[in-house]
Amino acid sequence: MPVPTRLTAREYAFLGLGILFWAGFVVLLGKDTSWDFRNYHWYAPYALLNHRLGLDVAVAHQASYYNPYLDIPFYWLATHTRAWVALAMLGAAQGANIVPLYVTARASLRVDADQADIKIMAGALALLGLVGALTLTEFGTTYYDNVMSVFVLTGLAILVLKRDTLARGPLGKAATISAIAGLVTGTAMGLKLPEMPFCVGFAAALVALGGSWKHQLTRLVAGGIAGMIGFAIFSAPWMLHMYQLTGNPLFPYFNDYWKSPLALAAPYRDLRFVPAHFWRQLFFPILFTLDWHVADDLGFQDIRVLMAYLLVIAAGIVWLFKRESRDPLLEKRTAAILFAFFAASYFAWLKFFAIYRYIILYEMLAPLLIIGAVGLLPLPRRSRYLLLGALCAACLLTARTDFLERAPIEDPYIEAALPPIPHPGKTMVVMTGDAPMGFIAATLPPQIPVLRIDGWMVQPRDGTRMTQEMKKRVAAHLAQGGDVYLIAEAGDMTRAHDALADYRLAIRWPECQQFDTNLIGTYQWCPLSQKS
Repeated sequence: MPVPTRLTAREYAFLGLGILFWAGFVVLLGKDTSWDFRNYHWYAPYALLNHRLGLDVAVAHQASYYNPYLDIPFYWLATHTRAWVALAMLGAAQGANIVPLYVTARASLRVDADQADIKIMAGALALLGLVGALTLTEFGTTYYDNVMSVFVLTGLAILVLKRDTLARGPLGKAATISAIAGLVTGTAMGLKLPEMPFCVGFAAALVALGGSWKHQLTRLVAGGIAGMIGFAIFSAPWMLHMYQLTGNPLFPYFNDYWKSPLALAAPYRDLRFVPAHFWRQLFFPILFTLDWHVADDLGFQDIRVLMAYLLVIAAGIVWLFKRESRDPLLEKRTAAILFAFFAASYFAWLKFFAIYRYIILYEMLAPLLIIGAVGLLPLPRRSRYLLLGALCAACLLTARTDFLERAPIEDPYIEAALPPIPHPGKTMVVMTGDAPMGFIAATLPPQIPVLRIDGWMVQPRDGTRMTQEMKKRVAAHLAQGGDVYLIAEAGDMTRAHDALADYRLAIRWPECQQFDTNLIGTYQWCPLSQKS
């Protein structure tokens, strides 16, 4: 007998305690010191809220121009409350994945057990989904892949919970439900563009629900329009602002198409991991399972996504030839929804990104995908249970999480031990090198402009208008008697010297001072003079 849709008080308590656990877990881990956090997750909301987009230039490389709306809540909490409060709220948001995972599992399991046992199994599956190797790594970090997953998994859960109405119910109700799920899913992409593959997967899931052509069309139209609205709410204002500022709404990305003169006519996309050849594409999950360097810069070891990939293919073949078990472990329409979502979003991800951390949502869904796939194999139920037990044990025993370095929790959240600045109203700061230093820029007096004259996005000899304008600004500032200082990573001073030479600037070496921050890293603060 199916489990009732309405949650009990005990279930609410379980979900609440689960969220609290992850909040506490993040507080125990400490502050995020990841490359991306130091580069732009702190600087981007600071720049937006302090109106620095016309003052600073490329401080966080390409990420200086990312949509900062997603970063504002954490930045606001960290600057207006205690550090541990901000981290606890971040952990709670990331732990909230337990809710859609649980309700999806409890509504879908078809095992030989009473309702209480099914709820326990659903709870176990939800918890298992949150202990993937890279999922654990990202707890307490501001990559936000495991925050956006809450939106995507919620949209998916809505489709699973309302699958009967969506497939056979009144068209008005089907449209409303599809629109709600589409709005939630589109919001994820609006806040973070790499969530795009999951919107493709959502569309495939709408098709997989089945029903008449009227139901199919109604769901796709309603879900698609609502998804575009969700995307537009959180992305269109920023894209319009970028277009007005640079001539490219996605600046600097796809500048080979938009051709903003501020940057090179180049795509600026990270294509390091995208597999070009068919066989590499086909075996990509095997490759990144054996060696994480194939698909990410963050270390991990986990076989669950590979297992889901192989088993879904096997189950799909069995299903296609109508040899599947007549006694599935997951309700068939749910399996179809999950398989379609997984297949379509994976294909889009493989073509556009192939960066593993963008799909840690698959680590969370993998337990359900594996149960759905094994449940369709034409094997005795006992054999399928034994196989699932072996797969679960293998996943847990072979997983390895490489937790990122964390900093102690202290207030203020970000602090840099910069030397005194005698004339902040007449000071300009330049940055060089690839090191992430956006968080340091946020500690400077607000009247000081910060220009990264050398880095991933711009170099002194790239010929872009951005570089030309920075050279003019530096020269004009010096002509007016202003002070110019350098901030660079302590081990990157040779590159700094070379980059400054193209600006006709020289380092006053005896006056350089090293400083550190309450995160990690040692940096140089050097006064500069103009070469004659």
